[in-house]
Amino acid sequence: MKNPYLLQYPEPQETGSFIQELHKVLKQGYLPLHYFGTPEDLLYALLFKGDEILAFCAPFPAERVLPSLANLYPAFGIFERLLYEEYGIKPEGHPWLKAVRNFLPGDSKHEDYEFFRSDSPELHEVGVGPVHAGVIEPGHFRFICKGEIVHHLEIQLGYQHRGVEKLLAQGDPLLQYPLAEAIAGDTVIGHGLAHALMLEKLHDREGAATKIRNIALEMERIAMHLADLSALAADVAYIMGQNLFAALRTTVINSSLAICGSRFGKRWLRPGGVNYGISPDQADTLKKTLLTVKQQVIDSCEAMFGNLSVITRLMDTGVLKYEDAIALGTSGLTARASGVLVDCRMNFPIEEESGFLPYIEGGGDVYSRAYLRYREIIQSLDFIIEDLELLDFQAPLYTAPGKMVPNAISLAMVEGWRGRILHIAKSCADGTLNWYKVLDPSLVNWQGLALAMRETAISDFPICNKSFDLSYCGSDL
Repeated sequence: MKNPYLLQYPEPQETGSFIQELHKVLKQGYLPLHYFGTPEDLLYALLFKGDEILAFCAPFPAERVLPSLANLYPAFGIFERLLYEEYGIKPEGHPWLKAVRNFLPGDSKHEDYEFFRSDSPELHEVGVGPVHAGVIEPGHFRFICKGEIVHHLEIQLGYQHRGVEKLLAQGDPLLQYPLAEAIAGDTVIGHGLAHALMLEKLHDREGAATKIRNIALEMERIAMHLADLSALAADVAYIMGQNLFAALRTTVINSSLAICGSRFGKRWLRPGGVNYGISPDQADTLKKTLLTVKQQVIDSCEAMFGNLSVITRLMDTGVLKYEDAIALGTSGLTARASGVLVDCRMNFPIEEESGFLPYIEGGGDVYSRAYLRYREIIQSLDFIIEDLELLDFQAPLYTAPGKMVPNAISLAMVEGWRGRILHIAKSCADGTLNWYKVLDPSLVNWQGLALAMRETAISDFPICNKSFDLSYCGSDL
């Protein structure tokens, strides 16, 4: 059974049995994909091990209280906080229960958020944000420091209260693609593809133009990894790298522009396939362009990662340990740079027999996250060049959707450039959606940044933050 999935509807269990069953499979090595509530007053837990997915369901507890899983399995911590915030379900025994986006009922305001504090006279607090330079969305970082050394970092997001999930569940699902690709402006293809795959499964159709979709996804990965290498080079005053990587990113996104009219890939894909194909001339031009980019990336990266002043700043800075990356349930480059072998292209491939094997780095530091970006850029370039050579220019670009499967749950996963993206929805009998859930990897991976900053100089925060490069808006759904 390949991604996307039409999940067998899980039979709701009594709360006690539900929690016991979760403990049982977690002890067997399963990890959480998502843990959420829905407007039908049901709890859902999705767990995975390798390429296997298990789904569990229970009605909301009568007293809106249930045992916390987070004490034993920290990856559930952020999901239980969302349950508390959205539905008032209190996970009893949660180690640090508070709202995530401050949607609590009553007169609570964002400025009333209670940050962790210390009364020690040896420690001081430093606040950064929520307003930042540039065009990024608001987010607040509260540091507790002893001198220059960070003892604790708490990250508060969700200032926009966007309501994207509720909007995606309204109206005709097949007309919501523009909203899906706007979930995170730097992950147009990642979120758009997950949305399209999920709807295709829910309409009992397989989308067309798989290779073109893969090309689009990998081009987005290359462009954003190049942008991050440019920003990291700037933060350590390696100006040559900053300019070279920025120019290379422009070359890549201009190639997307030439195909679909958007540097960010907007309108390139659609549920059922793609809006824009790739002609033989475009394929030839793109292949030549990317071969040139590949050599320039190799030359630029070998120069930067061979520069002693650069690697001295990056190595052993902002370390996220292997065991912490697993315990928090991190995904994507954040996890792989800490030695965790996890990637949707391996565990949940869109194409059968993909044989994909991701790269990993073991240091968990800024250097590992930067160098892994270099390796993944080259890997993605090779994938695109191979797909271009195998492209069938006569193949259809679109498959019309069938009738929606009623009362079904569809799940699609895509390995975006930040990590695992989930889109999940439940259909109604009348062709509408009962609910829609989105999980951007940033929601979980922000916790990895908070841990990586411990015992690190606060002056290293810019390069630590950029080495994760997580999304504010992806966490504000």
